[in-house]
Amino acid sequence: MADESALAAELLGSIRLFITAVRKAKPEGELSAAEISALLHIKRAGETTSAAVARLEGISPQAMGTTIAALEARGLIEREKDADDGRRILLRPTAAGFDVLDARRDARTAKFAARLASDFTAAERATLRAAAPLLERLVGEL
Repeated sequence: MADESALAAELLGSIRLFITAVRKAKPEGELSAAEISALLHIKRAGETTSAAVARLEGISPQAMGTTIAALEARGLIEREKDADDGRRILLRPTAAGFDVLDARRDARTAKFAARLASDFTAAERATLRAAAPLLERLVGEL
């Protein structure tokens, strides 16, 4: 168990560094972290309410209202009354919202691909390729 604990600590440290690097690799004019997170939640849900996104983010609906308003002002989400409950307002990404998320993913992917090509050997890239599904399995069971 000592070997597994040491490995777990080493992996957590490496993953923490990786996440920090990914966050820093954002394109110019990027949305705030709160805006990106909210937009991602809305995209994953297909359509949802501001209150539901606030719950997922662990913040008050009032605080989420500011983020939602900023996304709407940029044309990244749209609001529509719920056909089943006219009191509820549903949020969904616009085509521009999907484009922003795609561009963000593509820009980060390009940065990491360039780094993989220039700084890693073919054998090292093969090791990383083999590790990717293992990391997914590791976090999928937590």
